[in-house]
Amino acid sequence: MAKQKKSLGESLVDEGIITTEQLKKAQDEEKRSGQRLRSILVKMGFMDEGDLVQFISDKLNIPRIELSNYIIDPKIIELVPETVARKYGVIPVLKIGNRLTCAMTDPWNIFAIDDIRSTTGLMVEPSVATDAEIKKALNEHYGAKGSMEDLIKSIDEDKFGIASGKEKEKKKLQGIVEEPIVIKLVNLIIMKAIKEGASDIHIEPEESELKIRIRVDGILREIDSPPKHLQSAIISRIKIMANLDIAERRLPQDGRFTIKIPTIYGENVVLRLLDSTSALLGLDQLGFSKMMLPAYDKLITRPHGIILVTGPTGSGKTTTLYASLSKINTVEKNIVTVEDPVEYKLPGIRQIQVETKIQFTFANGLRSILRQDPDIIMVGEIRDFETAEIAIQAALTGHLVFSTLHTNDAPGAVTRLIDMGLEPFLASSSLIGVLAQRLVRKICPECKEKYMPTKEALSDIGLSGTERLEFYRGKGCDKCMSTGYRGRISIYELMIPDDKIRNAIVSKASSDEIRKLAIAAGMVTLMEDGIDKIKQGITTIEEVLRVTREN
Repeated sequence: MAKQKKSLGESLVDEGIITTEQLKKAQDEEKRSGQRLRSILVKMGFMDEGDLVQFISDKLNIPRIELSNYIIDPKIIELVPETVARKYGVIPVLKIGNRLTCAMTDPWNIFAIDDIRSTTGLMVEPSVATDAEIKKALNEHYGAKGSMEDLIKSIDEDKFGIASGKEKEKKKLQGIVEEPIVIKLVNLIIMKAIKEGASDIHIEPEESELKIRIRVDGILREIDSPPKHLQSAIISRIKIMANLDIAERRLPQDGRFTIKIPTIYGENVVLRLLDSTSALLGLDQLGFSKMMLPAYDKLITRPHGIILVTGPTGSGKTTTLYASLSKINTVEKNIVTVEDPVEYKLPGIRQIQVETKIQFTFANGLRSILRQDPDIIMVGEIRDFETAEIAIQAALTGHLVFSTLHTNDAPGAVTRLIDMGLEPFLASSSLIGVLAQRLVRKICPECKEKYMPTKEALSDIGLSGTERLEFYRGKGCDKCMSTGYRGRISIYELMIPDDKIRNAIVSKASSDEIRKLAIAAGMVTLMEDGIDKIKQGITTIEEVLRVTREN
């Protein structure tokens, strides 16, 4: 940031935002009270604080930060001592390399910037926030220091008990959730999950304890948990963050990325953590084999028909669909989606959120989309006959439709549609491809080692042990939390119906019969794709068996 010769007050006068007389009055009050000039300007009614912050941002060409949108790592907070932070009205937000981004009440204050630079040994990148945001953040982050264990020790159990009566309880909870120590505790839980690369956080009340588990690479693992008496405080804080009713404890409630389900020992909480930087992967980054990727690429460029992606919850279906849409997204194509929820924003694509409270379902959304002259449609999930019927009709009338189904394998998608009530000839004539998928954990590259599996393990995946193959596994290290795995990759099976398969669908053949025809036509199964990744040293026998046993 270039140093400014003129102060904040002088710049405001130069721009004609305040008068010289108003500045003189504010400066006199500044000398008398010791308060910051910008606070006085707002207090005296000379300026709106939002306009003032925006003026500072524009004048100094620095970012405007809304601190309520940030969960700040406690280690970043520790870089700036509390005395320095409170003296200058500063909150450290982010450290990249040797640069520390700080939200400040007065970015003009070069003494503050120099002091923080000398204290931390880092270059300071100033940004601006409102006084209220800075004060709240100071109390949240410096009012409760230390690890989760330190925080728990400092909490008075009686203070967090529940008051009797719904209104009394609601009032007490509203006070509790604003306690800096509760905010810090919830932030620590979320930060821990983010650092470990978790996709979900499960907060699960038991009879005599509160259990917290995070899902990393598809597997749940327990982390340090707060004591039972903090259950209501933690859950209420999360409710506030998700704009939910803190006093409603019997009915399920949905918030942004948050699902709450009552259990016999209290409300169960699941938070879905979505990393916006990881959504837009290319198809070649997902795990498609060299043989399967060209076939799928060709499939998604077809002018019309329906393509289904199947698999259980958490198998990566949405990521595959987003990668597919991104691949075919061009200026000439009008692409519209209807999703529940819209997990990631896709540039150039119109995305619509399902709203069940106002009866805006997948089916209603799909009808609405068809009136907008789309070329390509994505329906988040086919859950019922009505949605299936509209999607199929759209595919038959010149649209390319993508959607998902919860089935174990690709052939099972056909029988699932028919079970919903769809006429077999409609499924046969509209379906151009079904992609089934699972996510397997990848061997940690830091502790990868060769080993020889047992004969039983080789037999489980159809190998005799006579093949000259090298097998790998992760020994376990700090990088992978001793699991031997880091990251995940997809395994796929792609069924592209030919005439024999279409005839079998019309004659209501079973899923097993359709599967045999698909394999005869060259379909690589989930197990076979998994074995290929075992041979490449990407994953292990145990992982492939774990996700394919149901098949």
